[in-house]
Amino acid sequence: GAAVEKMRGQMGSAPIETTKLADGLVMLSGPGGNVVVLFGREGKIVVDSFVQPAWPRLKATLDGLDGSPLKTLIDTHWHFDHSDNNANFRSAGAGIVAHENTKKRLSEPHDLLGMHFEPSPADALPTDTFADRRSVTANGDQIILAYVPPAHTDTDILVHFSKGNVLHMGDLFFNGTYPFIDASTRGNINGMISASGRALQMVDDKTRIVPGHGPLGDRAALQRYRTMLTAIRDKVRAQKAKGATLEQVQADKPTAEFDAQWGKGMMGPNDFVALVYAGV
Repeated sequence: GAAVEKMRGQMGSAPIETTKLADGLVMLSGPGGNVVVLFGREGKIVVDSFVQPAWPRLKATLDGLDGSPLKTLIDTHWHFDHSDNNANFRSAGAGIVAHENTKKRLSEPHDLLGMHFEPSPADALPTDTFADRRSVTANGDQIILAYVPPAHTDTDILVHFSKGNVLHMGDLFFNGTYPFIDASTRGNINGMISASGRALQMVDDKTRIVPGHGPLGDRAALQRYRTMLTAIRDKVRAQKAKGATLEQVQADKPTAEFDAQWGKGMMGPNDFVALVYAGV
């Protein structure tokens, strides 16, 4: 629909910034969710793909890293600002790996944040799906893909580059803003907190942690995020258990101590409280 095209246009116009994570491993940020690329002799493994209008620049950026082909695209979850270029990667010769629920959700129509999404065409669907875990070995690294129970959506995976010591969390981690949680595909605050705990067990103090949105993070940043999520969840849950309506909980400002640091993103404090309230 028109709203989707407008959002694509707004996101797609952002410049692509490249950050080196390790040898042969970079983060690209700008036109949609953050992207990670592992490149080398065996081809490029790319995690997430920006929005469609950014494709020519994304392809040029990828081609500029080295002469190797696009081998595999990994979708962290189904949302369009992460999976929008699936068909373009297929056309360029890549296979697409994702959780089985990502294929299911992409195959359905959705209404989300005032936008209507038609089912994705066949050439935009993952070519290789898994239920729990998958390991991909390339360019001297082992990449572990691990499904987490419903959190941001019911399609989310953690993507861990073992040798490079990088963890791409997709939208399980919004660094510096309140996260969006998609209840329409079974996302909920308790799952978000559990996913953060799972990720913390996979990282050390040197791990570079890539959020779906926001700047590159580390273990301390992820701990701050989980602390924020847990504190707000606990306050909202206690109020709801006493019979408070959503409006009463919002008026009580359970996010107040966090708003200066976390409240300036797409989800304002009241929006975020509504998402938490629905899930506790």
